[in-house]
Amino acid sequence: MIQKTDLNKPIAGDEAQIMLGLLHALEANSAVTQRSIAGELGIALGLANAYLKRCVRKGLVKVQQVPSNRYAYYLTPKGFTEKSRLTANYLSISFNFFRGARDQCMALLDYSQAQGWRSIALAGASDLSEIAALCAQAHVVDVVGVVDDQINCATFAGLPVVRRLKDVGAVSAFMVCDLRNPQGVFDILVESFPRDRVLAPSLLRISRTRPVLAG
Repeated sequence: MIQKTDLNKPIAGDEAQIMLGLLHALEANSAVTQRSIAGELGIALGLANAYLKRCVRKGLVKVQQVPSNRYAYYLTPKGFTEKSRLTANYLSISFNFFRGARDQCMALLDYSQAQGWRSIALAGASDLSEIAALCAQAHVVDVVGVVDDQINCATFAGLPVVRRLKDVGAVSAFMVCDLRNPQGVFDILVESFPRDRVLAPSLLRISRTRPVLAG
């Protein structure tokens, strides 16, 4: 249901997070390898190499050869300053995201409750689905589970995870919580579920109508 991301291309908005993760990894361990950085950040090795080279060009990281033909990477004073700036921005964005997501999830759950819908499922395992599950505790609407075929775990945010829509059982509505491909997830859901019962926080920027192609 959720399409895999091309690890050779960062998703829009993820570049600052990759840079922050890279600088944090280098500060924690100067002997870290590019392969371990790629694994920690969940990106391709080539992309990790490209970001590391960018950091060196910008004067954020200094490279020094060490025995056994290996390299050590050190943050420069400029690198420490940039890491602090990125950290502050990340925390600000995270707080604003949480506050907006919480308000929008609460509004959708209020709407579901007013419609008499008693059970919903979340489409996509993400920070947004964790917020939705938390908000549901203040409502009589029961969140029965998460549908996501890209994670290998039995539960997420305290909810059971299923891989297929049909495995979630009978529900009154779905709430799109996928952050990687929300429009694609919405389009899949409305193929087999009433469009007016597929809910989505406005922050996902989902178009609820298909574009009309000319000619």
